[in-house]
Amino acid sequence: QVGLVESGGGSVQAGESLTLSCAVSVSSSHKCIGWLRQTPGKEREVLGARYLHSSSPPHYADSVKDRFTISQEKDKNTVYLHMNSLKPEDTGLYYCAAQVFCIDWATAGAYTHWGQGTQVTVSS
Repeated sequence: QVGLVESGGGSVQAGESLTLSCAVSVSSSHKCIGWLRQTPGKEREVLGARYLHSSSPPHYADSVKDRFTISQEKDKNTVYLHMNSLKPEDTGLYYCAAQVFCIDWATAGAYTHWGQGTQVTVSS
């Protein structure tokens, strides 16, 4: 059984920061947790991913690697997406999702389990 619940979305001004949380309940086989977003007029975009309870560094999309970071709270199945210097074009619905391995972390279709999403709105 795999469950993912996002929280922390909201409305912010451009330049501000926001942290999203993903509470994860996963089977032992789905340990790659990714953050993705759906922005208006664009395909679903993978922002980054990491393994649960692993010291391996997260993966990041080039488009956000200088502003977004993914972390995990120690001993808890909660993965965070820290977003800095937000821009209006970051507005969208943000999801966390899970797959077995992070080999295909950058492929949205490789994620087999998804949360319901949390809305982020950045105004100029």
